[in-house]
Amino acid sequence: MVTRPPDPRADSQLLAAITDGDREAFAELYRRHLPWLLVRLGRRCSSPELVDEVVQDTFVAVWRSAGRWDRRGEVAAWIWGIGIRRLVDALRRSRPPADGLTTFAGVETSAEEHVLLAVQYGDVGAALTSLSPELRAVVQATVLDGLTTREAAQLLGIPPGTVKTRMMRARALLRERLA
Repeated sequence: MVTRPPDPRADSQLLAAITDGDREAFAELYRRHLPWLLVRLGRRCSSPELVDEVVQDTFVAVWRSAGRWDRRGEVAAWIWGIGIRRLVDALRRSRPPADGLTTFAGVETSAEEHVLLAVQYGDVGAALTSLSPELRAVVQATVLDGLTTREAAQLLGIPPGTVKTRMMRARALLRERLA
C-alpha cells in the first residue's frame, strides 16, 4: 500500500483547489476533517449509521459548495456548520415529534437528540424562533452546535466579544419568554 505524505496546503487553499475540481485536494480535506467530524456528530446522535450518512452528505456539500465559503473564519467551523445542520435535518426526517420517544430501531436515543427534538418542536423552539436572526445564530452555534465562543465568532464572522454580548441578550430574552 502506497501512502502519500500529507498535503502541505492550508485548508483554505484546499477549498480553493476543490472549487476548481481538484479531487486530490478534496481527498486531503476529507482525511483531515473526517475523524473529528465523526466524533463530534457521534456525540450528538446514537445511531452510527445516521452519523455516517450525515458525514457523507456533509462532504458532498463541501465538494459542491466549496466556492461559497466566504473566507471568514476557519474552514473546520464552516464544515461543522454544514455537518450539524445536516444532522438536525436527518433527525427531523427520521423522528416524528413525540413526548414518549426513547428508542429508535432498538437504540437508546441520546440526551442531545431529545434536546434537538425539544428545541425543534417544544416551547424552546418557539422561543428560539422569536429571537432575532443574529441572536438565534449565536445560540445555535454555541449551545446547539457546541462551538466555543472563539469558534462561533469565526463561523459567524463577528468578534468574540460580540458573541458573548449576543449570548447574554439571548439568554435574558429566552428566560423571559420561557417564564
